Amino acid sequence: MTIDVDETLKRISNKKGVKGVVILNSEGQSIRSTLDRDLAKQYGQLISKLVEQAKTTVLALDEQNELTFLRVRTKKHEIMIAPDHEYLLIVIQNPAEVMQQ
Repeated sequence: MTIDVDETLKRISNKKGVKGVVILNSEGQSIRSTLDRDLAKQYGQLISKLVEQAKTTVLALDEQNELTFLRVRTKKHEIMIAPDHEYLLIVIQNPAEVMQQ
C-alpha cells in the first residue's frame, strides 16, 4: 500500500503546474507531503479547519449530503481538497501553468 501511495504522490506531483501535495490523517497531521515540513504543517492546520467548516455547512444545508471535494482558487494558487473519512488529500497548483497546456 505504501508503494501505491508513493507512486500516486509522484504521479500527481509530476503534473504540470503542481506545486505540492499533502496527505493528512484524520487529526489534520501531515503524513506524506512533497512540501517542506513547516509548509505542510501550515497547510494541514489551515485546510483541515476549512474542510470541517465546509462539511458543517453542507450538512446544515442538507443533512443527507456530504462534502466530497473542495476547490479554492486564489490569484496565485488553486488548492484542490479531497476529504475522506480517514485522510485528506490536498493538491496545490499554479492555475496559470495548467492553463498553458
